[in-house]
Amino acid sequence: MPRFAANLSFLFTERSFLERFAAAARAGFDAVEFMSPYELPAAEIAGAARAADVEVVLFNTPPGDAKGDFGLAALPGREAELRDGVERALDYATALAAPRVHVLAGLGDPADPAAAATYRSNLAFAADHALRTILDRLLIVVHAAAMRLRETLGDDVVDLPGYRHALIEAATVLNAALTAHTVQHALHEDGTAPDLRASYGTYVISTRRIWAPRAGSSECDGLARPPDNAAGFNDLGDAIIASQRIRDMLAGGDAHRAQRRRPGR
Repeated sequence: MPRFAANLSFLFTERSFLERFAAAARAGFDAVEFMSPYELPAAEIAGAARAADVEVVLFNTPPGDAKGDFGLAALPGREAELRDGVERALDYATALAAPRVHVLAGLGDPADPAAAATYRSNLAFAADHALRTILDRLLIVVHAAAMRLRETLGDDVVDLPGYRHALIEAATVLNAALTAHTVQHALHEDGTAPDLRASYGTYVISTRRIWAPRAGSSECDGLARPPDNAAGFNDLGDAIIASQRIRDMLAGGDAHRAQRRRPGR
């Protein structure tokens, strides 16, 4: 089934920008996009999206500061500005958990070989940048959690009332485990602190307890050690989906309401 995102730059413009998130939710949208978020702090936008329970799925890199600018990627001589813009977009994408950023080409001359070369070079920079690394990692984790939910509970799981909350919860704790595994591997590989052990877990504010499913176990309380390999992560995925917390969320129970997570590792 197709999903549609409300473009808040063009819809609900009778309201302030932050009020448009709730307006989109009331109109039946569960995702939003917009052109440029940079006039407001990322934390304020993230708060409006969370309060409205909508996902930010797309926004643009900064268009540029000169009059008439509508992007910088295809403008020779302005590569430094473009790269600064990608860095800024990264900060916002991380804060908003946005999986996509549109790199604006700008109004370059399509017949100018220099413009085309600049565009290719700037896109390569954006693709190789930490923006791609971080967001691709988040997408992989979310996709893995979604696939595990479908494999375990069937394709109809997406129609359950708490599916989105359960997916976010599963992806959050899975990402915490993956991060702990990465840190652990780095500590051992370079010999910096071979005796240190990384742990993971998510802090549930409503219960004031740390939640961390373990591979091959029904235990979920307290910090846990990350799996050592891919097979261990497969087992961890099974444990997450089988946990009572995820089952309660899928059923639309109280577990998915008003609970914000703080990852720990």
